[in-house]
Amino acid sequence: MKDDEFDIKDNEFLRQFEATIENELVKLEYSEQERKIFLSKLVISDELKEKGFQEKFLTKIFDYLEDKGRIKVVPTSASVKKFFRAHKIKYSELIPIGISI
Repeated sequence: MKDDEFDIKDNEFLRQFEATIENELVKLEYSEQERKIFLSKLVISDELKEKGFQEKFLTKIFDYLEDKGRIKVVPTSASVKKFFRAHKIKYSELIPIGISI
């Protein structure tokens, strides 16, 4: 597996998306309510951020949620909001009506 290839795991018990990247656990905590998922806390090292893995990790999560369908996303973490703003055209269908990011 190349360094930029990793799989996302939905750890429903801990309510977080996880990936092991360069032997480090990266995670995005969430909560679910009424067909909405609130993305609340991103945990990633500065070293991995500098290598561009934050964007790749979030892209995989948003693609996964888009494929899952019928669920709306509410980013509450500042870093996830920033990612969404940069990609809002691609993922606009995921945001609930009336929510402004």
